[in-house]
Amino acid sequence: MKLFSRTILDNGLRVITVPQKGSLSATILVLVEAGSKYETKKINGLSHFLEHMCFKGTTNRPTALDITTELDSIGAQYNAFTGQEYTGYYAKVRSEKLTKAVDIIADLYSNPVLNEEEIEKEKGVVIEELNMYEDLPPRKAPELFEELLYGDQPAGWPIVGLKEVISNLTKKDLLKYRQEHYVAKATAIIVVGAFDQKKLMKQLKEAFANIPSTKKFGKVKTKESQKAPQLSIQYKKSDQTHLVIGCRAFPENDKRRFALRVMNDILGGGMSSRLFQRVREQLGAAYYVRSGASLYTDHGYWAAGAGIDHKKIDAVLQAILEEAQRLTKEPVPKNELQRAKDHLSGGMVLGLESSDDLAIFYGMQEIANKPIMTPQQILKEINSVDAKEIMKVAKDIFLNRNLNLALIGPFRDKSKLNKNLRFN
Repeated sequence: MKLFSRTILDNGLRVITVPQKGSLSATILVLVEAGSKYETKKINGLSHFLEHMCFKGTTNRPTALDITTELDSIGAQYNAFTGQEYTGYYAKVRSEKLTKAVDIIADLYSNPVLNEEEIEKEKGVVIEELNMYEDLPPRKAPELFEELLYGDQPAGWPIVGLKEVISNLTKKDLLKYRQEHYVAKATAIIVVGAFDQKKLMKQLKEAFANIPSTKKFGKVKTKESQKAPQLSIQYKKSDQTHLVIGCRAFPENDKRRFALRVMNDILGGGMSSRLFQRVREQLGAAYYVRSGASLYTDHGYWAAGAGIDHKKIDAVLQAILEEAQRLTKEPVPKNELQRAKDHLSGGMVLGLESSDDLAIFYGMQEIANKPIMTPQQILKEINSVDAKEIMKVAKDIFLNRNLNLALIGPFRDKSKLNKNLRFN
């Protein structure tokens, strides 16, 4: 049975349909190649701000209340999100309500009115969102980490932007950005659930017919430059130190990505992982400790994060560095390797049980212009990873010249932390 279909419409719009016969829910997701890496410094945060404005009124539904009332009346779960390389809009509904959900999402994506009075009001909303993140160190620390890695270029700028930039955005800025990026060839529609394929395709062609077929503006290539470990500290009087420590890696199409995923699971994937056992169970130094790989079209990194006792920062850093370096020297035991594969595989399968999860799964591959892999193909790749591949990828990325540490806490003196920031 064919798991999904990929169709390119006459205007270049990409459509992925994933039929799920008997599914109680259906999801429509629209993704566009427009995120913070497509911005200039003058408009940093615009991609995210525009995402907000698409929900503030359309030509067919003039107010935010018109949109949300209609979505609520069909029992929808709906939202939008912005990343470095994409923006997404979605609604998840009972299967019989999919036609209405498609109509609403197509409308808010294609026909936002961008009312100037609403733009001024929404600036206050987004600035308060920014203030909220400033008060959430576990959310802020990863942003500080990316700024440390990439500096003054789009990959190092915050997705939400800066207050002074948000305050100065205009309707003209929004319209220009939409014209440059919200075009057919840069847009993908993903529909998952129980539906009639022929009727759905007819509706999609009509609902998205007015998306411009003009040229898509690209993004600046991310520059990588580092010769020694780097450290960034944001002073904050707090009860915990929140840190992110990690290394530069490689882009998302790299063939080593599956070995990196298994390696990461060994280090920080769950309560039986090495970092959880070492930092939380043995040292008693943190409530949360986790790790992950963030891979993009032209760069990537692996990082671990934790919220820890101020007095145990040296012990925690030493533990994380030792566990990472151990992977470069000792092959992962067979039983631990299998545990990591089973944990990854189980998490992926369970994470794809609903229509919205499947939409994200297929959509993120499509919007990155990657050949789409099915869950079964990815599981096969994960299960084929061996201990040698894990050791190789560990040796490739766990290098002093790739090492970075960002932390938020009551620290001002960098010298001591700098001294300990290196693999032995």
